Amino acid sequence: SHDITHLIQRVDFCQVLQIFFPYSLQLYPLEFPGQDPQDCPRDISKEEALKRRCKNADYPDSFGHYREAQFTQSKHHWAWKLHFVWDHVLVNTNYTGPVFFIEENNFLLPDFYHLSKLMTDLQKQKYPDCHILSLGSHEPAELDSDVARKVDTMGWTATKHKMGIGLSREVYNSIMQCLSAFCTYDDYNWDWTVQHISAQCLSRPLKVMVPRLARIYNIMDCGAKQCDLGTKEKNMRRVLESARRSLFPTSLSIGLSQIAVPQRPHTKNGGWGDVRDHSLCQSYSKL
Repeated sequence: SHDITHLIQRVDFCQVLQIFFPYSLQLYPLEFPGQDPQDCPRDISKEEALKRRCKNADYPDSFGHYREAQFTQSKHHWAWKLHFVWDHVLVNTNYTGPVFFIEENNFLLPDFYHLSKLMTDLQKQKYPDCHILSLGSHEPAELDSDVARKVDTMGWTATKHKMGIGLSREVYNSIMQCLSAFCTYDDYNWDWTVQHISAQCLSRPLKVMVPRLARIYNIMDCGAKQCDLGTKEKNMRRVLESARRSLFPTSLSIGLSQIAVPQRPHTKNGGWGDVRDHSLCQSYSKL
């Protein structure tokens, strides 16, 4: 997007490195990992697919559906981004802290960076068993005088803690030990896949530290309805005004502290049965 690139070029308060996903649908519109015209349509039966001899006839997902590139790309992009940041951008640095992954539709409160440093220090000093730092959950917080300085620790779950997650190299290396499980699990969502390997593959289930008052919000979280960005912006500004006096706490305190227990995803979402996706996903670690 020229608009996004122009916006990035205007950033002047920090160092910026723009990276480009080399396997995007824009670069491969008519071939894998895009949607090859000779791939099987999503809803035909395997029997019909074998008759047609379409390319991926042998590999429907757990629900009998064939891959849709616009959905598989999200998991590919997340996996590639993780590899690229740790194995290329930061490979020759001494940086050992977390890397936070922020998406283009996220709205951040002004003290998010200040908070991330406080959380990192607290994690190192008292809670080394917290694998992940999250800038906020999807659960609303009561705005009391103390809420901005409270953080909770608990088991990481896809439905609550996928926004603004901070991962250290140690956690990245742990995930890489489960690369095969990540890349072959039949779910096109990276977050549900991470929850799967947390429960089934990692030596300990993932634990997260998350603030009571979220410092990150998804402005495109509109459910099945079309987003009204004007309304979303007003809501975000209302949140900011309500929380402004509580931001930039000088220290943090633990509110809820729970033991992380394995939490399997409720069900596979499918969409990730094609062996080509499995192979490409696992190849990122070798780039």
